[in-house]
Amino acid sequence: MITKESIENLKNHLDVVDVVSQFLELKKSGANFKACCPFHGEDTPSFVVSPQKQIYHCFGCGAGGDSIKFVMEYEKLSYPEALEKLASMYNVTLTYDNTNQQRQDTRVLEEANKFYQKLFVSNSTAKDYIKSRGISEFSIEKFEIGYAPYSNDTINFLKNNHLNLAEAKDLGLIDTGHNGLYARFIERITFPIYSISGKIVGFGGRTISGHNAKYINSPQTKLFNKSKLLYGYNLAKENIYKKNRMIVTEGYLDVIMLHQAGFNTAVATLGTALTKDHLPLLRRGEPQVILAYDGDKAGLNAAYKASVMLSQGDFEGGVVIFGEGKDPADMVNEGKIEELNKIFSNPQNFISYTIDYIISKYDINIPSQKQKALVETNDYLKTLNELYQDEYKRYLAQKLNVRENLIKVSSDVVRRTDINLSKIDIAELCIIRSILENPKRLDMVLDIVDISMFEYHKNEFELLINDPQNISLNGILLNDKLEVYDEQRLKEELIVLLYTFYTKKLTSLKYDQTLNLREKGFKLRKVQDNLRQLKQGKLVSYNL
Repeated sequence: MITKESIENLKNHLDVVDVVSQFLELKKSGANFKACCPFHGEDTPSFVVSPQKQIYHCFGCGAGGDSIKFVMEYEKLSYPEALEKLASMYNVTLTYDNTNQQRQDTRVLEEANKFYQKLFVSNSTAKDYIKSRGISEFSIEKFEIGYAPYSNDTINFLKNNHLNLAEAKDLGLIDTGHNGLYARFIERITFPIYSISGKIVGFGGRTISGHNAKYINSPQTKLFNKSKLLYGYNLAKENIYKKNRMIVTEGYLDVIMLHQAGFNTAVATLGTALTKDHLPLLRRGEPQVILAYDGDKAGLNAAYKASVMLSQGDFEGGVVIFGEGKDPADMVNEGKIEELNKIFSNPQNFISYTIDYIISKYDINIPSQKQKALVETNDYLKTLNELYQDEYKRYLAQKLNVRENLIKVSSDVVRRTDINLSKIDIAELCIIRSILENPKRLDMVLDIVDISMFEYHKNEFELLINDPQNISLNGILLNDKLEVYDEQRLKEELIVLLYTFYTKKLTSLKYDQTLNLREKGFKLRKVQDNLRQLKQGKLVSYNL
C-alpha cells in the first residue's frame, strides 16, 4: 500500500492545469481554463479547470474532482494506479508500507535501453546504417540510439539481471506466444521514446535485417500511448518555449538530423497521423506549428487532415511539403541547411493549404466539379472563426474564379448557452459560493441561518455544512456567473434571505392549527421581533 506521506508529497507536485492539459486542450477563460468535457459529448466547452482551487468541474455532466480523480476517470485507473501514473509523469518516488509491492515502472525500460545502447556500439551493421544517414556520434549519444538483438538475448538479459518479466510484458518489451516468451524488438535499431516529464515509456525500432515492418513501436501500455506522444519532445520542449516554434515531422531520423543541424524544435509523430489527442501537447507554450511532411499521396493527405484540425483550433503555423523523394533528414545529410531554413521560415498557412488541397481533388474547368469544390471548401470555412471566414472567402473566390458573394461563410451552428442559470436561484448559490471561498464565514452564517431557509438549494447548503470538500460543490465554486460577495454584500443578501423566510413563517404560523394559543403567540412574537430587527439592517440569530 502506498504511504499517506508519499501521497501528500505527490499531491504537492501536482498542478491540476498541468495534469489536465496533458490529456485535453485547455483554453484560458478568465481566471480559469476551459475545454470540451471528455466524459460526455458536447460541442461547447463546459469543462472548467481552476488553477486557484486546484479542481475541475463539468457544468454539463457534473464530473469533477482534483488531479488524481481526473486521471482515474480519464484513464480508467484505480486510485493506486492513478497515483503510480502521476508519480511516473512527474518523476516523484512513491513509498509503500510493504516495499515488495512497489512497482518497478520504468526501471525495466531504462535497463533495456542501456542494454540496447551497449549492443549498438558493437554492431557494425547498425552503426554503418546510422552513419550512412549522416547521424553523428554526438546525436547517437543524445538520442540514445541502440540495437535490439535476437529475442533470446533480450529474454536472457532480463532474467540474468533479475528484472521483472511480468512488468516487462506489461510495458510492451516482451510478449507471450505459442513457444513462450519473445522480445518485441528483434534485430532492430532502437529509438527510446520519452514522456513529457522525461521518463522512458517505450521504443521505436527500425529493422536492418529485412523484417516485413520497416518500423514498429511499443504497443499500447499504461505508460505508452502513441497518439499522445511526440518523439523528441523531451529534448525539444525548452527550445520550443524559447523560439515559439515547433517542427512536426514524420520520422525519427528527421528529428535527429534536424536537431543535428540546429533545428532543435523538431519532433515527430509515432507512426500515426496527428490526432486531437496531440493537441494539448502542441498547445503548450502556444508555438507556431510547422508541419514538415513528404510530398507523396500519404504525406499530402496527412498534411490536409492535420491542417483542418489545427486551423479549427486556431493554431498559428503552416505546412511545408518535401517533394522529389527527399525528406528533412536527406537535406541535412546533403548539407542544405540554409535551404531548409528558408523553407521552414515560409510555410503555407493551414487554411490556404486546406483550401488548395480540397480544390486539387476536382477539375474546376468542369462546372459541376467546380460546384462540388465550392460546396466542400465552403463547408470547411464554416468551421472556422468569423474573422478567418471573412479573410479567406476572398482567397477561395480567387482560387475558384467565382464571385465573392457565392461564398456563404455564416456558420449554421446554433450554439447553446454555456451554463443555463435560468432555473436556479442566484442569490442562494452566491451565498453558498461566498462561504466556500471563505470558510471562516460558515460559523457566523450557521448562527443565523437554518437549512430550511434555502428554498432551492437545501442539499447544497447541507453539503456545505457537513462535507465542504464534496466534489458536488465544485460546480458552484467554478461558476463565474455566481458573484463572490464581500462582507457587506453578504450581510445584505443574508438579510434578504432571512426576511423572506420569516415573512413566510409569519403567514404559516397564523394559520397553524396544531399549536395552542400560548405557543403560537410566543412564536409569532419571536418572528415579528426578528422581522423588525431585519428591517433595521440587523442580522438575527435563528431562534425557532
